[in-house]
Amino acid sequence: MRFAAPENFLILIGVLLVAVFLFWAIARKKKLLARFGDLPLLLRNAPHVSFARQRTKAVLSIVALILLTFVLVRLQFGTHMEKLKREGLDIVVALDVSNSMMVQDMVPNRLQKAKQEVLGIIDHLRGDRIALVVFAGEAFIQCPLTLDYAAAHFLLNAVDNNTVSVQGTSLTNALETALQAFNQKEKKHKVLLLLTDGEDHEGGAIEAAKRARQDGVKIYTVGIGNPDGEPIPVLDRNGKQVGFRKDERGEVIISRLDAETLQKISLATGGKFYNATAGEMELDLIFEEISSLEKKELEGTLVTRYDDRFQWPLLLAIFLVIGEFVLPERKRRKDVE
Repeated sequence: MRFAAPENFLILIGVLLVAVFLFWAIARKKKLLARFGDLPLLLRNAPHVSFARQRTKAVLSIVALILLTFVLVRLQFGTHMEKLKREGLDIVVALDVSNSMMVQDMVPNRLQKAKQEVLGIIDHLRGDRIALVVFAGEAFIQCPLTLDYAAAHFLLNAVDNNTVSVQGTSLTNALETALQAFNQKEKKHKVLLLLTDGEDHEGGAIEAAKRARQDGVKIYTVGIGNPDGEPIPVLDRNGKQVGFRKDERGEVIISRLDAETLQKISLATGGKFYNATAGEMELDLIFEEISSLEKKELEGTLVTRYDDRFQWPLLLAIFLVIGEFVLPERKRRKDVE
């Protein structure tokens, strides 16, 4: 036996107060009546008055309230097995962790902004599986497809610009690695969210996107950064900025958002491009789009369900309430005679 809502037992405090009040009221009536003379004599002259019936009605009301409390705490005993069915998509998030993502044209920088976007994506999920791919010059699966959103949170928080040792930006490697994270036997129910500034040092991303479309993947790109660009900061071991990155000629490198490339990648698969904003309104647009996609039925999970047994105390409480209502406070004439 168990109670699904044990906090509702606090209602019994109110029931106790009601009981005290009802019996106090009956005692008060007797005390007031006794002021007019000898109580037994007065009762013989007023045979219809019955304090015993008043006490009985009070007891019926109190027991009914106690039983209703057992209804509210959801009395349960006995169990049965139930298979939960879930519907959802397989969503792979590809996150750019290259040095250019340390540019501070987004607060506090592009990488932290992208991670905030991914956290918002995870918080939106309901039954969808998610995987995380991180990339720079190369790419790898940081988190395989999972329904464990807490684990995805943890692995995402561990990501920084040193997670991938080979620097640069290869969107092709990112897309190809993301494809490997999906179930290769399926040709639909797949969504790839690509969060990056769009700079691609190797090329071939559009062709990789076309291959993704053949595998049934729809790509949504989120551009992180500003088209005007800013210098890429150089950080020491403590994360303190000590300068800016320079090219072979000694000129400061300016990193810019390449929205055009990201638009081409998403359009190649029938997806859409979104620009990251401070208010993250694009997340609602992305999930509005994703919600319209066909979802697959994921493998069901057997869970133990407890059987509710509140019906019996509820039925008994109803009978007691009816009994209290029907039972008169005063004796009937034939009972007196």
